[in-house]
Amino acid sequence: MARGPREREERDSEFVDKLVAINRVAKVVKGGRRFGFAALVVVGDQKGRVGFGHGKAKEVPEAIRKATESAKRGLIKVPLREGRTLHHDVSGRHGAGRVLLRAAPAGTGIIAGGPMRAVFETLGIQDVVAKSLGTSNPYNMILATFDALQQENSPRMVAARRGKKVSEIVARRRDASGEKAAAAGEA
Repeated sequence: MARGPREREERDSEFVDKLVAINRVAKVVKGGRRFGFAALVVVGDQKGRVGFGHGKAKEVPEAIRKATESAKRGLIKVPLREGRTLHHDVSGRHGAGRVLLRAAPAGTGIIAGGPMRAVFETLGIQDVVAKSLGTSNPYNMILATFDALQQENSPRMVAARRGKKVSEIVARRRDASGEKAAAAGEA
């Protein structure tokens, strides 16, 4: 069954894309310099799926289009708590890029810089605190952020891996925090 252009537009309209970086690159040839452009784009559906892509071309719009297509091919699914934040704190790294992502209470907003902010906005996260600890290179920051997001687990995923019920895992975590509070009260 072939999809018409109208169906393709409807499917693509569910995604939000953000241009993270555009870079002008030069190739030196006999007659002078040939300029090209490299674009880095983040694409997401604001419901837990996000991807990034890189595209190069002689013109800026073509580079952005290529990067957007590349991003849509490499989408990942990230579990979100209450559809607004992360389930737990996580760190990621790629090359010299290191990032720390922390879950935040409702109303905090997105506290993150540059490329990480674009990832969270397209992912649909509303409350998160993030810190870049390494390089400010947008490519490495994005890759480190994706490394961290791929490590994110929901209680359901942990329960499935352990062969238990979600209620057992959540109850155990509450008991452990209650014991610590009781021990602190006794001291």
